This record gives sequence, C-alpha cells and structure tokens, in this order.
Amino acid sequence: MIRVAAVGDIHMGPDSQGLLRPAFETLPDCADLLLLAGDLTRHGTPREARVVAREVADLPVPVVAVLGNHDHHDEQPERVTAILRDAGVEVLEGEGTVVECAGGTVGIAGAKGFGGGFVGRSAGEFGEPVMKEFVRTTRRSAESLHAALKELDTQGCTARVALTHFSPVADTLAGEPPEIHPFLGSYLLAEAIDTAGADLAVHGHAHLGSEHGMTAGGVRVRNVAQPVIRRAFNVYRLGAA
Repeated sequence: MIRVAAVGDIHMGPDSQGLLRPAFETLPDCADLLLLAGDLTRHGTPREARVVAREVADLPVPVVAVLGNHDHHDEQPERVTAILRDAGVEVLEGEGTVVECAGGTVGIAGAKGFGGGFVGRSAGEFGEPVMKEFVRTTRRSAESLHAALKELDTQGCTARVALTHFSPVADTLAGEPPEIHPFLGSYLLAEAIDTAGADLAVHGHAHLGSEHGMTAGGVRVRNVAQPVIRRAFNVYRLGAA
C-alpha cells in the first residue's frame, strides 16, 4: 500500500513561517510522500518561496510539487522553482518523477494546468489571438501531462498520480460559483488523464469546491486545496504492490 499525502493552496508568506512544519514532521508516521498542488505562495515572490522552502526542507519523505497561478503572479516562477528545488522539492511542469516507497513505486506526473471549462461549457480555440492562446495554453499543458503519464507507464510503476493545480473535472468545483468554473480548470486535463491512465488525480485552486470527484474514465480526483480539506494534508492510499 502506498500512502500519498497531499495539500495545495497553503498560500504562505513571512507571517506563516512554521505554521505547517509540525504537521509535516509527522509525515513518516502516516505517508510515504508529500504532494503540493500549487499556490504555495501568496504572490509568487522569492521571499515567500523561501518561507515554503524552509517549511519543507529536510523532511523525511520526498516532496513533489507543481506551481499554481499565485506562484506565477510576481512573474518569477523560475526563481520560485529554483528556491524550492534547492530545498529538495521536486517541482514538475510537464514532467514525471518516480518515488520509491515501501509499498512499491509511485510515478507522479505534474503540470499546473489552466482554465477553459468543461464539456458543454468550454472555451474554443477560435477567434481573437488572445482567446486562441488561452485555450492553447491549456491544451499544451494537458498534452504535457499526458506525455508524462505515458512515460511513467513504461517504467513499471505500482501506481501513477496526476498532480495539477487547476481542476480536471467539474465535480470538485461544487460550491464554487458556476460563472467562474471556466477559470478553475479544463476537461482537457481529464482527457489527458483518462487516455494515458492514472490511479489518482490531485489538484487545488478551488477554495470553495468539494474534495471528491471522478473523471469520465473512472479515475479518482481529489481537490486538496487547504480551505477545502481544512488540515495540513490529507492522505490517500493506492493499491497494494
């Protein structure tokens, strides 16, 4: 059995240093790895990224993350990524990584994702250049997630997890105003997950959403935004080796 701890949208700043560290230090008792589903900072500044880095540095379990929209706000995602990587965090964007656990190997494919909406109520790659680029951004992210999941499939992983910030399904947006659903995720992410295959999909972003959802292909989806799960992290169990 592989135990996956996950949380997103911790939105850390200088005044929150040390808030999550005590809980994170208990991870070896209940989890094999920690996934961070984006929006780790408030405004994406290097100062905030260093707060996050200190919170997770030298944890006794591997830490894998994707960035969120807040982590891009200061237009320094490369610096945020570098600071987190210096602290030992595996930061993914259109890539995969494999973690060895007592219960087997888990492959994590990560991509931030983007908006666009869901089947029947989604944006199309048509019209003004800025609109086409909006949808292309989501499509490219979904394609990179698909490629990473497929690559992990060739590595004989016991289980595969899709880690995003934006949601792949509308289920986990229940509670959010319907008018903003197109800005919270895209069905293209779910299509990538279903066609490539995964055992679990984890995301954040939807603070007023719901924890549980499922893709059309039957993959479990979990919204781990901290305002939703209301704790330092949740733990999900994947099949026995």
